[in-house]
Amino acid sequence: MFFMFLVPTERFPSWATALLVLLAVGLLVSGALLVHFRHYFMSVYQVEVDSGAESVQLPCKTTVHLPKDAKVEWRDGEYRKVHVYQNGSYQPEEQDRDYRGRTEMKRKLLEPGDLSLTLKNPTDRNSNIYTCTVYNREGRKLMEKQVKLWVRVYQVEVDSGAKSVKLPCKTTVRLPKDAKVEWSDRDNNKVYVYQNGSDKPKERDSDYRGRTEMKRNLLKPGDLSLTLKYPTERDSNIYTCTVYNREEHILMEKQVELKVKVSQVEVDSEVESVQLPCKTTLRLPKDAKVEWSDRDNNKLHVYQNGSDKPEEQHIYYRGQTGMKRNLLKHGDLSLTLKYPTNRDSNTYTCTVYNREGHILIKEQVKLRVRVFPVYQVEVDSGVGSVQLHCKTTVHLPEDAKVEWRDRYNRKVHVYQNGSDQPQQQDSGYRGRTEMQRFLLEPGDLSLTLKYPTDWDSDIYTCTVYNTEGRIVMEKQVELKVKVYQVEMDSGAESVQLPCETTVHLLEDAKVVWRNRDCRKVHVHQNGSDLLEQQDSFYRGRTEMTNPLKTGDLSLTLKYPTERDSNTYTCTVYNRAEHILMKKQVELKVKVYQVEVDSGVESFQLPCKTTVHLPEDAKVEWRDGSIYNRKVHVYQNGFDQPEQQDSEYRGQTEMKRNLLEPGDLSLTLKYPTDRNINTYTCTVYNREKDILMEKQVKLQVKDCLVEVEEGEESVQLPFRTTPDLPEDATVEWDCSVRTVHLYENRSDQPEKQHQVYKNRTKMKRDLLKTGDLSLTLKYLTNWDSETYTCTVYNREGRILRQKQVILKVKVCQVEVEEWEESVQLPFRTTPDLPEDATVMWRRLFRTVHLYKNRSDQPEEQDQDYKDRTELKEDLLKTGDLSLTLKYPKETDTGTYRCEVINKEGDMLREKTVKLKVKGNIRNRSSSTELTPLMADQSV
Repeated sequence: MFFMFLVPTERFPSWATALLVLLAVGLLVSGALLVHFRHYFMSVYQVEVDSGAESVQLPCKTTVHLPKDAKVEWRDGEYRKVHVYQNGSYQPEEQDRDYRGRTEMKRKLLEPGDLSLTLKNPTDRNSNIYTCTVYNREGRKLMEKQVKLWVRVYQVEVDSGAKSVKLPCKTTVRLPKDAKVEWSDRDNNKVYVYQNGSDKPKERDSDYRGRTEMKRNLLKPGDLSLTLKYPTERDSNIYTCTVYNREEHILMEKQVELKVKVSQVEVDSEVESVQLPCKTTLRLPKDAKVEWSDRDNNKLHVYQNGSDKPEEQHIYYRGQTGMKRNLLKHGDLSLTLKYPTNRDSNTYTCTVYNREGHILIKEQVKLRVRVFPVYQVEVDSGVGSVQLHCKTTVHLPEDAKVEWRDRYNRKVHVYQNGSDQPQQQDSGYRGRTEMQRFLLEPGDLSLTLKYPTDWDSDIYTCTVYNTEGRIVMEKQVELKVKVYQVEMDSGAESVQLPCETTVHLLEDAKVVWRNRDCRKVHVHQNGSDLLEQQDSFYRGRTEMTNPLKTGDLSLTLKYPTERDSNTYTCTVYNRAEHILMKKQVELKVKVYQVEVDSGVESFQLPCKTTVHLPEDAKVEWRDGSIYNRKVHVYQNGFDQPEQQDSEYRGQTEMKRNLLEPGDLSLTLKYPTDRNINTYTCTVYNREKDILMEKQVKLQVKDCLVEVEEGEESVQLPFRTTPDLPEDATVEWDCSVRTVHLYENRSDQPEKQHQVYKNRTKMKRDLLKTGDLSLTLKYLTNWDSETYTCTVYNREGRILRQKQVILKVKVCQVEVEEWEESVQLPFRTTPDLPEDATVMWRRLFRTVHLYKNRSDQPEEQDQDYKDRTELKEDLLKTGDLSLTLKYPKETDTGTYRCEVINKEGDMLREKTVKLKVKGNIRNRSSSTELTPLMADQSV
């Protein structure tokens, strides 16, 4: 056994210092100390004992002489105090109440070094990891050891249907006459109570009344076994037998685990019936009552006085169950359940009572109804109809109700009393569904759905109910409607949405194209287009050619843009507005993308055409914002800046005589992420008809700078054209805070936000050189932000702009548990003020404090005492790294170092994330990873 010795201090007793020296010499000679040290902390001694044992010992011994004023503390895995020994005596007032009167340690335990703990009457609730810790007078840890206790519980297995089961509990201990015996289950419900020579039925929980029994004069033979009658699956539990004396002190405790095995039946859904078996060789009285019930005590079937009692049945099971005739004579109490579905998967109980209501037999059966995978149907949009298959070989009652529903529980089709019930249908399906006549006779419940579209892609459920509303059969079909897709680039003159038919259409048929939002894209009837019914967004942009004569109902859409990406439906109606045909086409308009770096002087949004444009054409660039702002307008041979949105004034440019070469490209200056958008170039003629339209999507990449927290400085780069105006203003900002301001040919520190004072710097002659880069000092992870540099002229107009994303990474350190030490690094500028305070913290706990030119161990959190160290002359060298000794898994966390001057200002700060990887090779189960040791609480 080795002690956990740390660096000696003035408070160390002389004997401890001498012992430390001896151990250090041993380390130099053999190198074995570290091996033993690790083994000591990484292995857990295991103890096994049977429930019912009078006591168990948790061993903890040492050959080292311990000081007389040492404190010994035993704790469990929930950090509760199990036993406390101090000042030569046991301290029961500090003990957790669950352990009071149940623990014991040797007298004068410090002299022999035997700190073992005796735990009386152990049960499975005491299976845990226990930690023995020894502290000196100052509260420093001298030693620590762990013991894992596993209390084995005796197991009893019995089949459901057995008349009774015995839970054994015997003792050779002589019990007093007035002892109290109490059996309880895992939830502390009282199963049986015996006291003063008789049982106490009123104290029993209602679930066990009339079902439990113990021997008479049980204290004399010492047989405290419990008999439990008619065990069922719900009785599977851990039962505890506890014996108390007159003062309610525990004299003995033992546990038994009961497992009740239940017969299982598996069957496929859609079979006509399933049998739940229950047979007996007992001779049953003629007036016996047989009752089948489910897990929720709903009655499936009741038989009494030679006949069934349907009036006592739960409505869900009426007409669905049956039992054999003369069942009491043959002893076959099996139940037949008709039309089982997955909802019938349950545990069922058969109980037989005599005339007085006493149980004669009780047996359980577990039913599992297997459900087939969902049947899938795939069809193209445009077909006349699709069939959702649902067939059964089961004979269905004449008064059965058939109901088809979609995923949203909307009624798709209802059939009852020999006919369809359209008034119960959801409006979205009216006139579109059909089922066979006399469908119950052949058992074909398939549904025909007309003119399917992608909106009909869904999972449909066919359910058959009997008169009482119980489900007789259920089946699902998944429908997938595939839509024809058309892809093309923005800027094309037109695109065709194909739709052809071989069906002969009458001249008075009506063709309607709609988009996904049901807006009318194009309407054609009686040989002409009905423009007044068209949505304004599509006016002048659509065209059809003699659709009814040729059968070609295809739609031509002119000047498609990204906004036209949609699903379009072509529907043909007859004079009575009945649908004759329906087809869908999905259009995807791809937009040309331009990617540019933030801070470039300018870039071009390309737009070229080979179409000859009239001289009086109007060219308009707009952005994709909700305001549809005008970015640039060109008309009558000139730009029209007065029509431009103020956001873009002075930022855009187009070529002269642009209509002649057909190059309508737009130059946009000084882009930032605010310019990320989809831009549309539209050309109109004098009558404001669209002649051409094209879109370009702009992506502005911000400059990314990564640096580790604690670095002395980082540069946010921005280089632009030299010789900017001498009266220009340069501003770096972040989240509406001014980071640095250069104005009137000098820095303006008084206008800086407080967070950045004395932390920023810009180069000399920045306007002449065009190098507007910003140096940011003493970085922390809070500086991770997006920084924007903007150059304004005297009138406040933006001349240049760039964004830089700064990511300050938190330092991460990994180490194996129980290494000798680990360093949390922090190096900064040397020659910090001599009166500066250096504090390492973890959440609200002080890990190490350096103040007034020395360490302050009395300010340290108890868990870190004698485990931390800072370097000499740390303020001079700027090396503020912290050494943490003997790291353990619970040291994993975030550590923060702060340097503060006398006035309380923060001079430097850094965060380090430490991960201590625990070695689990010597741990037998994951339960041992629970924080156990006294010094591991956070």
